[in-house]
Amino acid sequence: MAVPSPEPRSVPARGIVNTSDLHVERLSQTERVRLAVEILAAYVQARRALSRAPIASVVAGLRSQSPPASQSTPSSLEEARRLGRAVTRLLAHVPGDTRCLARSLVLTRLLARRGIQAKLVIGARTKPEFLAHAWVEHGGEPVLYPGDGSYGRLVEL
Repeated sequence: MAVPSPEPRSVPARGIVNTSDLHVERLSQTERVRLAVEILAAYVQARRALSRAPIASVVAGLRSQSPPASQSTPSSLEEARRLGRAVTRLLAHVPGDTRCLARSLVLTRLLARRGIQAKLVIGARTKPEFLAHAWVEHGGEPVLYPGDGSYGRLVEL
């Protein structure tokens, strides 16, 4: 028995989820290139800033000159996750240190530019060996991999 498909609905621009039908619009080729350039520019900016200043100052600088952050919504969470996937995929192909802290700083910059509230979280564990990890959360939900649950939260920026 075939189920009738729902009537078409308008989908918000730029890949934001429409929670009424959970359909995500794909970015055009031009929008993908623009996003890639934005990610790479944010990466360069974050790396330069990190070599010159403490992390709290770097995060503040990456958020400066951005619109005020709005409250968390299902569509802003989906947009944050979409951007997190894009950052992770692109930076995997960039030479240099693109581990968790670099990805988190870049995503923090992208979210700030869109007025999406986010926390950069740095955690650590001591066993079986000392290891630190960074990730980004929006509305209390991780939008980058938060680790395996063994990391205690050290700081939220």
